[in-house]
Amino acid sequence: MVAKLNDTTQVALPIRNLVSLVVGAALATWAYFGVVERLNKLETNMHLMTSDLEQNTEFRIKWPRGEMGSLPADSEQFMLIEHLTGELEKLTKEIESGQAPFDQQQKLTLDFYEKRIANLEAQMEKLKDSQMEMYHRNNGVKGGGH
Repeated sequence: MVAKLNDTTQVALPIRNLVSLVVGAALATWAYFGVVERLNKLETNMHLMTSDLEQNTEFRIKWPRGEMGSLPADSEQFMLIEHLTGELEKLTKEIESGQAPFDQQQKLTLDFYEKRIANLEAQMEKLKDSQMEMYHRNNGVKGGGH
């Protein structure tokens, strides 16, 4: 028996079987696209991690060698250090040659006199203490007599 199929051929199928076929096809399609989406996400993550790993390796090798430049903060610090070094050398030369500006020379002089005065005050305290000690040793009598 040969069945002839055309656009008017009728198929007797219970509605529940037809609904099951449609739902099964929908579930299979949904599951397929879910798996494809998951594979795409994993593949994208792998490419991103590979790219990050390559950049990290390049950075780890080139940064210590100075091939990738320096941080802006480092550059600023180097400039400040160079400036301060130049100022220190200039001030050292001025002080050694005695050509320091008046206020610096005056500060050096005042520091010198401050140390001298502190030393003289300490010596005066020692003398005063020794005089009081001598006074008490002689029973409070000046000149050592009765």
